[in-house]
Amino acid sequence: MVTLELRQIEVPLGKSLVLRDVSWAEFEAILAELGNHRSTRIAYDNGFLEIMAPLPEHEYFKETLGDAVKDMAEELTIEFASYGSATWRRKAKQAGIEPDNCFYFQNETLVRGKLDFDLDRDPPPDLALEIDLTSKSLDRFPIYARLGIPEIWCYDSGVLTIHLLEGDRYGASEQSQVFPTLDIRALPQLIESQRSAGRLALRRAVRNWVKEQSQSAQS
Repeated sequence: MVTLELRQIEVPLGKSLVLRDVSWAEFEAILAELGNHRSTRIAYDNGFLEIMAPLPEHEYFKETLGDAVKDMAEELTIEFASYGSATWRRKAKQAGIEPDNCFYFQNETLVRGKLDFDLDRDPPPDLALEIDLTSKSLDRFPIYARLGIPEIWCYDSGVLTIHLLEGDRYGASEQSQVFPTLDIRALPQLIESQRSAGRLALRRAVRNWVKEQSQSAQS
Protein backbone atom coordinates (compact mmCIF):
# COMPACT_ATOMS: atom_id res chain seq x y z
CA MET A 1 0.00 0.00 0.00
CA VAL A 2 1.32 3.44 -0.97
CA THR A 3 0.78 6.28 1.50
CA LEU A 4 1.20 9.99 0.87
CA GLU A 5 2.14 12.70 3.34
CA LEU A 6 0.06 15.86 3.31
CA ARG A 7 3.03 17.93 2.21
CA GLN A 8 3.08 15.86 -0.98
CA ILE A 9 -0.53 16.75 -1.78
CA GLU A 10 -1.24 19.94 -3.72
CA VAL A 11 -4.78 21.30 -4.04
CA PRO A 12 -5.26 23.61 -7.06
CA LEU A 13 -6.72 27.06 -6.37
CA GLY A 14 -10.49 27.01 -6.39
CA LYS A 15 -10.61 23.23 -5.92
CA SER A 16 -11.00 20.84 -3.01
CA LEU A 17 -9.71 17.44 -1.98
CA VAL A 18 -11.91 15.00 -0.03
CA LEU A 19 -10.37 12.27 2.14
CA ARG A 20 -12.66 9.44 3.29
CA ASP A 21 -12.64 7.27 6.43
CA VAL A 22 -10.61 9.81 8.42
CA SER A 23 -10.85 9.09 12.15
CA TRP A 24 -11.08 11.90 14.70
CA ALA A 25 -7.52 11.18 15.84
CA GLU A 26 -6.34 11.35 12.23
CA PHE A 27 -8.27 14.57 11.71
CA GLU A 28 -6.53 16.20 14.66
CA ALA A 29 -3.15 14.90 13.48
CA ILE A 30 -3.80 16.36 10.03
CA LEU A 31 -4.71 19.72 11.56
CA ALA A 32 -1.45 19.68 13.49
CA GLU A 33 0.53 18.80 10.37
CA LEU A 34 -1.16 21.46 8.27
CA GLY A 35 -0.46 24.08 10.93
CA ASN A 36 -2.01 27.52 11.33
CA HIS A 37 -0.08 29.42 8.67
CA ARG A 38 -1.71 28.14 5.50
CA SER A 39 -4.15 29.28 2.84
CA THR A 40 -6.26 26.12 2.77
CA ARG A 41 -9.56 25.62 4.67
CA ILE A 42 -10.86 22.39 6.13
CA ALA A 43 -14.24 20.84 6.90
CA TYR A 44 -14.81 17.53 8.72
CA ASP A 45 -18.05 15.58 8.77
CA ASN A 46 -18.27 12.07 10.23
CA GLY A 47 -15.09 10.72 8.66
CA PHE A 48 -15.05 12.89 5.54
CA LEU A 49 -12.32 15.54 5.48
CA GLU A 50 -12.30 18.26 2.83
CA ILE A 51 -9.28 20.48 2.18
CA MET A 52 -9.97 23.56 0.00
CA ALA A 53 -7.71 26.09 -1.67
CA PRO A 54 -9.60 29.40 -2.10
CA LEU A 55 -9.21 31.73 -5.07
CA PRO A 56 -8.04 35.36 -4.70
CA GLU A 57 -11.62 36.46 -5.53
CA HIS A 58 -12.84 34.32 -2.61
CA GLU A 59 -10.35 35.97 -0.25
CA TYR A 60 -11.31 39.45 -1.46
CA PHE A 61 -14.96 38.99 -0.55
CA LYS A 62 -14.04 37.21 2.68
CA GLU A 63 -11.99 40.24 3.80
CA THR A 64 -14.43 42.82 2.43
CA LEU A 65 -17.50 41.30 4.09
CA GLY A 66 -15.54 40.76 7.29
CA ASP A 67 -14.57 44.44 7.32
CA ALA A 68 -18.19 45.38 6.65
CA VAL A 69 -19.35 43.37 9.68
CA LYS A 70 -16.80 45.14 11.88
CA ASP A 71 -17.71 48.58 10.51
CA MET A 72 -21.43 47.95 11.00
CA ALA A 73 -20.87 46.80 14.58
CA GLU A 74 -18.65 49.76 15.43
CA GLU A 75 -21.06 52.25 13.86
CA LEU A 76 -23.92 50.78 15.92
CA THR A 77 -21.70 50.56 19.03
CA ILE A 78 -22.10 46.79 19.27
CA GLU A 79 -19.28 44.98 21.06
CA PHE A 80 -17.89 42.03 19.11
CA ALA A 81 -14.98 39.62 18.80
CA SER A 82 -13.62 38.38 15.48
CA TYR A 83 -11.91 34.99 15.16
CA GLY A 84 -11.37 34.80 11.40
CA SER A 85 -10.98 31.28 10.02
CA ALA A 86 -10.30 29.60 13.36
CA THR A 87 -10.90 25.84 13.55
CA TRP A 88 -14.08 24.92 15.44
CA ARG A 89 -14.67 21.28 16.32
CA ARG A 90 -16.57 18.93 18.61
CA LYS A 91 -15.49 15.32 18.87
CA ALA A 92 -18.85 14.19 20.27
CA LYS A 93 -20.56 15.60 17.17
CA GLN A 94 -17.84 14.41 14.76
CA ALA A 95 -17.85 17.87 13.25
CA GLY A 96 -15.18 20.42 12.48
CA ILE A 97 -15.00 23.50 10.27
CA GLU A 98 -13.02 26.60 9.43
CA PRO A 99 -15.44 29.36 8.35
CA ASP A 100 -14.29 32.14 6.08
CA ASN A 101 -14.83 34.45 9.03
CA CYS A 102 -16.70 34.26 12.32
CA PHE A 103 -17.77 36.62 15.08
CA TYR A 104 -19.13 36.72 18.60
CA PHE A 105 -21.82 39.29 19.34
CA GLN A 106 -24.51 38.02 21.72
CA ASN A 107 -21.95 35.86 23.56
CA GLU A 108 -19.01 38.26 23.29
CA THR A 109 -18.82 38.88 27.05
CA LEU A 110 -18.54 35.13 27.67
CA VAL A 111 -15.44 34.76 25.50
CA ARG A 112 -13.83 38.18 25.86
CA GLY A 113 -10.06 37.82 25.64
CA LYS A 114 -10.18 34.03 25.24
CA LEU A 115 -7.54 32.38 23.07
CA ASP A 116 -8.40 28.71 23.63
CA PHE A 117 -11.87 27.24 23.14
CA ASP A 118 -13.70 24.03 23.95
CA LEU A 119 -17.17 23.97 22.42
CA ASP A 120 -18.28 21.45 25.04
CA ARG A 121 -18.21 24.32 27.53
CA ASP A 122 -17.75 27.52 25.49
CA PRO A 123 -20.45 28.99 23.23
CA PRO A 124 -19.82 28.77 19.47
CA PRO A 125 -19.50 31.95 17.36
CA ASP A 126 -22.76 33.82 16.85
CA LEU A 127 -22.13 34.47 13.15
CA ALA A 128 -20.17 32.68 10.43
CA LEU A 129 -19.42 33.86 6.91
CA GLU A 130 -19.22 31.47 3.98
CA ILE A 131 -17.95 32.66 0.59
CA ASP A 132 -19.24 30.13 -1.93
CA LEU A 133 -16.98 30.95 -4.87
CA THR A 134 -14.59 28.08 -4.15
CA SER A 135 -15.74 24.61 -5.19
CA LYS A 136 -16.85 22.71 -2.08
CA SER A 137 -17.83 19.05 -1.92
CA LEU A 138 -19.17 18.75 1.63
CA ASP A 139 -22.48 20.28 2.69
CA ARG A 140 -21.37 22.63 5.43
CA PHE A 141 -24.75 23.39 6.97
CA PRO A 142 -25.03 20.07 8.90
CA ILE A 143 -21.54 20.69 10.29
CA TYR A 144 -22.42 24.20 11.43
CA ALA A 145 -25.70 22.92 12.89
CA ARG A 146 -23.95 20.27 15.00
CA LEU A 147 -21.56 22.93 16.27
CA GLY A 148 -24.56 25.12 17.18
CA ILE A 149 -23.65 28.26 15.24
CA PRO A 150 -26.92 30.25 15.13
CA GLU A 151 -26.41 32.39 12.01
CA ILE A 152 -24.61 31.99 8.68
CA TRP A 153 -24.23 34.51 5.87
CA CYS A 154 -23.49 32.96 2.48
CA TYR A 155 -22.11 35.08 -0.35
CA ASP A 156 -22.26 33.72 -3.88
CA SER A 157 -21.84 35.71 -7.11
CA GLY A 158 -23.23 39.00 -5.85
CA VAL A 159 -25.97 37.55 -3.64
CA LEU A 160 -25.87 37.41 0.15
CA THR A 161 -28.29 35.03 1.91
CA ILE A 162 -28.97 34.79 5.64
CA HIS A 163 -29.55 31.43 7.32
CA LEU A 164 -30.73 31.00 10.91
CA LEU A 165 -30.49 27.80 12.92
CA GLU A 166 -33.93 26.37 13.65
CA GLY A 167 -33.64 23.19 15.70
CA ASP A 168 -31.09 21.04 13.90
CA ARG A 169 -31.20 22.74 10.49
CA TYR A 170 -31.01 26.17 8.89
CA GLY A 171 -33.81 28.19 7.38
CA ALA A 172 -33.48 31.18 5.05
CA SER A 173 -34.26 34.54 6.62
CA GLU A 174 -34.75 38.08 5.35
CA GLN A 175 -33.39 39.50 8.59
CA SER A 176 -30.18 39.03 10.57
CA GLN A 177 -30.37 38.32 14.29
CA VAL A 178 -27.11 40.23 14.79
CA PHE A 179 -28.16 43.32 12.82
CA PRO A 180 -31.99 43.26 12.80
CA THR A 181 -32.30 46.92 11.78
CA LEU A 182 -30.10 46.63 8.66
CA ASP A 183 -30.91 45.26 5.22
CA ILE A 184 -27.90 42.96 5.18
CA ARG A 185 -28.81 41.47 1.80
CA ALA A 186 -28.07 44.86 0.19
CA LEU A 187 -24.37 44.65 1.11
CA PRO A 188 -23.17 43.04 -2.16
CA GLN A 189 -24.61 45.90 -4.22
CA LEU A 190 -22.94 48.44 -1.92
CA ILE A 191 -19.61 46.61 -2.18
CA GLU A 192 -19.82 46.39 -5.97
CA SER A 193 -20.62 50.09 -6.30
CA GLN A 194 -17.49 51.01 -4.33
CA ARG A 195 -15.12 48.21 -5.39
CA SER A 196 -13.07 50.37 -7.78
CA ALA A 197 -12.93 53.28 -5.29
CA GLY A 198 -10.59 51.48 -2.89
CA ARG A 199 -10.80 49.91 0.54
CA LEU A 200 -11.05 53.11 2.59
CA ALA A 201 -13.82 54.53 0.39
CA LEU A 202 -15.73 51.27 0.69
CA ARG A 203 -15.46 51.23 4.47
CA ARG A 204 -16.65 54.84 4.67
CA ALA A 205 -19.57 53.92 2.40
CA VAL A 206 -20.56 51.06 4.69
CA ARG A 207 -20.53 53.32 7.74
CA ASN A 208 -22.56 56.00 5.95
CA TRP A 209 -25.02 53.32 4.82
CA VAL A 210 -25.46 52.19 8.43
CA LYS A 211 -26.09 55.77 9.53
CA GLU A 212 -28.69 56.28 6.80
CA GLN A 213 -30.48 53.02 7.66
CA SER A 214 -30.45 53.89 11.36
CA GLN A 215 -31.88 57.35 10.71
CA SER A 216 -34.61 55.88 8.48
CA ALA A 217 -35.54 53.37 11.17
CA GLN A 218 -35.84 56.14 13.77
CA SER A 219 -37.94 58.49 11.64
